Amino acid sequence: MEDNASILVVDDDKEIADLVEIYLVNDGYQVLKAADGETCLRTLAEHPEVRMLILDIMMPGIDGLEVCRTIRKTSNIPILLLSAKAEDMDKIVGFGTGADDYLTKPFHPLELLARVKSQMRRYQNLYVEETGKEAQDEIHIQNLVINKEAHSVKKDGKEISLTPIEFGILYLLASNPDRVFSTDEIFEGVWNEKVYEVNNTVMVHIRRLREKIEDNSRSPKILKTVWGVGYKIEG
Repeated sequence: MEDNASILVVDDDKEIADLVEIYLVNDGYQVLKAADGETCLRTLAEHPEVRMLILDIMMPGIDGLEVCRTIRKTSNIPILLLSAKAEDMDKIVGFGTGADDYLTKPFHPLELLARVKSQMRRYQNLYVEETGKEAQDEIHIQNLVINKEAHSVKKDGKEISLTPIEFGILYLLASNPDRVFSTDEIFEGVWNEKVYEVNNTVMVHIRRLREKIEDNSRSPKILKTVWGVGYKIEG
């Protein structure tokens, strides 16, 4: 990601927003802040240079989950949710709205920075500017065309919009047709992190990915579940 990338921090708790800003600025990022969902959406529209969103869930007016759903209709920028709720179901709901990561309050600022850097690297790798050279790495899976160079996916010739996480999962599985990946292997391969706790993060992203690439997500023909083992894409 380019130097001095802009991050929008959205939290109605001024002390938390200011603390996050201090750590991000000290690490070289530019920071914009908003205290509610409406201001967040307006700020994003006015500042296309924003490259990541750190978004609190519990806010007055439009909450963070609804903000996330709205943003996902038009943008794939990384979204890190902040929440005081630590239950797995709360995380599943958060990921189900299209969020890329979820951090529970209270959090250590250094962990926040690590999560930010991880998401920024992934976004850079998946959505860099086109260089104009012809793509050399294209995968055809049934009615899908996955272009690594352009980081694009077309279904029946029409481009579909995937988040960096969704593209990472699809590309990992499509690059290894017929190989079954466990959820831990997918997490470590796409998130580039070790799995420290059992959660449903991968499952939620798989479900959202199926909704985009399958004709019928409840009866998938491309991204198959191997019960008790993991997931695969048939070659």
